Parts: sequence; structure tokens; C-alpha cells
Amino acid sequence: MKRSNKKFAPMLITAAFAIGLVACGGDDGESSSGEAPSTEAPTSEAPSTEAPTGEARSSAYVPTGDPMDNFTPWDDSNTVIDCAPEEGPLKAAWIYVGPINDGGWTQVHDEARMAVQEHFGDAVETTYKELVPEGPQALQTIEDLIADGNTVIYGTSFGFQDQFIEAAAAHPEVCFEFATGYKSAPNVSQFYGAAEDTDYLTGMAAGAASATGKLGMVSSFSFAEVVRGVNAFALGAQAMNPDATLKVLFIQSWFDPAEERKAAEALLAEGVDVLGMKGVDSPSTGDVAKENGIPWAGYNKDQSANYPEVWLTATAYDWSVYQIPRLQQVLDGTWVAGNYYGTLKDGFVKLGKYGSLVSDETYAAIEARLAELAEAPGSEFTGPIMDNQGNEVLADGVSHTYGELMEMAYLVAGVEGEL
Repeated sequence: MKRSNKKFAPMLITAAFAIGLVACGGDDGESSSGEAPSTEAPTSEAPSTEAPTGEARSSAYVPTGDPMDNFTPWDDSNTVIDCAPEEGPLKAAWIYVGPINDGGWTQVHDEARMAVQEHFGDAVETTYKELVPEGPQALQTIEDLIADGNTVIYGTSFGFQDQFIEAAAAHPEVCFEFATGYKSAPNVSQFYGAAEDTDYLTGMAAGAASATGKLGMVSSFSFAEVVRGVNAFALGAQAMNPDATLKVLFIQSWFDPAEERKAAEALLAEGVDVLGMKGVDSPSTGDVAKENGIPWAGYNKDQSANYPEVWLTATAYDWSVYQIPRLQQVLDGTWVAGNYYGTLKDGFVKLGKYGSLVSDETYAAIEARLAELAEAPGSEFTGPIMDNQGNEVLADGVSHTYGELMEMAYLVAGVEGEL
């Protein structure tokens, strides 16, 4: 689904959302040399030794869309940036704020990098830097990668955005690809997707699994990308149980396993009986759910094999859906800068496997809604919708525009939390 106003949307995002943010994927790290993170590493990646309670099953939906249908150049000039090498393989680099074994955001990004490498073989040479903090060191990392011959640079954390824009001005011959940002330049593209749609579907699973209707969510920062997901999750839960409520704790970090655990435990103390997560990167919330035997809806990555007893489903990403065709454009000499917003239909966003706690009835309801959202992304935000202060934000039958989704700064009715 191509949205004609997409190329103007990045300029609509208010500066207030950027204040105090660090990254979409983590907080402070050590050097980019691959040293272990200072926080305790998640343990979820080891295979579970406990027998699952039932067979996890995948969604029956098969994506059929062309990812490039969801890409719009910044303007009508379609100025090609020739960032392919004159000889030898194309060198592309990924910059991560977290460790590649975080069990979530960064790990999924690195899985996409490996998929890119496998797809292109000797034609492309990939590399990465992990645990790169925001600020001057991020800029130095970019400069070092360019000095090493990398002509395509991927940024995967919101807090790198200013450094990418600065580096792009200094290196107009380099193609820069940035995830989750909003600033544009002739050689800087932005890419993300409709995770709010899968968050809604995940919320449906959570709402159906709750015996009390009291759900809890561990979240990162209260800016638009995260707020959309929180609200969508709540609306999905309410689609299955109109009386469902969602208590949200924003921990002011993208990757902090200890704080994520603490927030999840605090939510349990408030009496929630299902846990969800949005914008946080480790599976610590799942660890708390497993220890207490309550259902868990994840984020970033399918963790059905590691948490079979409590797993519901999750919003998951396949970043290679976008990166592979775009790197092909670099090789073909047709790369232009613009904005990409992937969907269920093109396979960029997807659901993790359904756990055994998801009943046949719930599975059928989610699958039916998934097919609808694949054809009409964002349509879960159709009125009447009230915020949690009692104000009408969408009248009956009215839907948010793409720009409004990108600026979302309210919590829907039934969400207990503060922005």
C-alpha cells in the first residue's frame, strides 16, 4: 500500500519526541569492538530444557506484496546516489547500540545482515559494530567504517540520527540507511514499518488469555513509535475483552535487562495476569512471566521455543525484506533516498508463532484480523476512540492519517500510564 503523503511525514514529527531519547535498541554500551555488555546478558537464547506444553503454530498468512511499493523518494527529482564500488565487492556496515545476542532488537537486525550476506554472496561484504554509544563516538564509528571502504551504512538506533545526518553531509558519495528516524537528506533514507498492526494482533492474544482483564506492559520511552504500539496492543486486547485494561511502565531505556525485570515484577505486584512489552529489547519480561506462570506476549523476536509454557505470540521483524532489494538497487546504480514503511503484506512485520496458550478460537480471530490489516495498515485506529483522559480523539468511522500515526501523543482509554 503506497501512501502518497509518506514523503512529507518525517517533517511532521515534533521535536519534543526526540528530547531525552537515546536509541531504538539500547542505551549506553562499551566500545564497538564486540566486548560483553556491562549489563547482565540475557539467558533466553539457550534452548529450553523443559518440554513444551503444546505445539506452537505459525500464522497461515503468506505475504505477497512488493516492499518497494512501500518506498517513496523524498522528492520528485529521483537523484541517484552512486555508492557502488568501481571494483570488488560492495561493502556495507551496520551500527548497533546493543549486543548482537540481546535476544531482541539488535539480534534481529544482525540476523537480517546475515541474510543479506547469504543472499548476495561474494558480491557484498558486510560488517557490523555493536555496543556503540550515541554522540561523538557514533560519528567516529561511521567515519572509521567509511575509511575502511564501506559505502552503505545502516543505523539501527534512534539516537544515532544526528550523527548520520552530519556524516551524510560530509560524505555525499555514501548511501546512508536509517531505521526509525525522521530526518532526511539527499543520501539518507529512513526505514521502519507498521509494527502497530502486529502489536494490535498480539494484544488480541493477550486480551483473550487474561482471566481478570488486567494486563501489564513494560515499555521503553513514551514517544510516538512506542506509543502507537502501546495503544494498538490495548485496542487489540479490548477487541477480545471490552473491559480489558493495560497498565504501562516506561523504563526510559531501550535495553536494560535489570530494569525490564524490575518493571515486570512491579506490574505483577499490581495484579496483572498477562505481560506484554514494547520498545524494550531483552526477554527479561518473559523470564518474569515464566517464573510466575503467566502468559507473555513478546516483541522483536519469536521466542516460542524458549518460553513454551507462557508464550502467546509477538511482533517480529524481517529487516532483510527491505535491505535486500535496496542493496540490489545500489549494485544496479538506481539507489535514491526516501522513506520506507513496511507492512504485513510485504512481510516486513509479522507475528511470531502462536503458543499453545492461544486457543483455536483466538487463533482464528487473529488470523482474520491479520488479513484485514494487511490490506488496510493502521486501520485499527478508526473511531470512535477516546483517550484515557476522556477526550474523543477519533470520531466514529474516522481513521488516523499516516502523519497523525507518526505523531501519536495520547494513550487510549483503558491504558493506565503517563506520557
